[in-house]
Amino acid sequence: MYTNIKTDVALTIISQLIHQELRKPQQPSYTEALVSAIHIVSTNSIVKFGDTYWRQISGTGMGIAPAPPWATIFYALHEQHFIPKWSTHLIFYNRFINNIIGIWLPHPDMAIDTSLWSTFCTDLQQWHGLEWTVSPLSTRCNFLDLALTLTPTGKIDTNLFEKSQNLYLYIPPGSAHPKGMIKGLIFGNALRIMRLCSHDNDVSTHLTNFKTRLARGYPLSLLKPLFLQAIQHAKTFIRNQGRDHMTPPPLHNTSTKIFLHLELRTLNPRLSIAFGRNMFLSQKVNPPCETCATPLKRRSILTASQSPTVDHLISGIGFRPRYIW
Repeated sequence: MYTNIKTDVALTIISQLIHQELRKPQQPSYTEALVSAIHIVSTNSIVKFGDTYWRQISGTGMGIAPAPPWATIFYALHEQHFIPKWSTHLIFYNRFINNIIGIWLPHPDMAIDTSLWSTFCTDLQQWHGLEWTVSPLSTRCNFLDLALTLTPTGKIDTNLFEKSQNLYLYIPPGSAHPKGMIKGLIFGNALRIMRLCSHDNDVSTHLTNFKTRLARGYPLSLLKPLFLQAIQHAKTFIRNQGRDHMTPPPLHNTSTKIFLHLELRTLNPRLSIAFGRNMFLSQKVNPPCETCATPLKRRSILTASQSPTVDHLISGIGFRPRYIW
């Protein structure tokens, strides 16, 4: 999708959107700076190929940081116009950059429904040359790492989707990563499996396969207790989701803190220490010199944060749709 987004068109459309949004009351006044920055990044994508350098003149650079939101916003401007007119049949629609999933409620007349579906697919393509490959209507589909099945009762069953070409190249035990890496890998993937699979037998299968693959390098004496802990932790986490005590603590008032960023020194790593205002003002801080490797001995003040998670892909459907795509 990135390389098929026409740079000049996207620049014009997104720049207009920025000007429109930032004209609203109480919005920051850095409109021109933001638009200029977008122009610089999108028109100066330099690629090294062998001993030569090339500037990309069309399409979005695959590796630049703004590419995902750039692509998301670009097509969203089309979606906000054509999606509402399909609300009768398109009862669910969602997109992650260049992957779309939807639930289609068919017309009782098969011929009319076929015509409507064809028109909808055509509407998808009507945005500055972007072309979408649309899978046929079905009661099964794969979306990202999910395999979804729409049952006759209207319930959606989910399972883990893994590509057949997946080599499962997990970090080997001889890697120079911290020792806690393997624990984090097992805990994270166990939680992922248990949250994405609707049925216990699928959970058991994926966990067994996961442990078998790790056993290609890690001893079972290490893996078995970690898997038992991970499963129990995942069950507790899922059971407690939505409860008050799982809510992250409120962030500290940023007006009472300042951040000190020390430059990278030859003999010292980059240090970034957040001090409470009172501590900073009442205690003298002497940054290390070029010839001194002694780090600052101040206790950092850290603030916990937690990103929102999507617990259910689809919920609250009060009737029985027939297709997902």
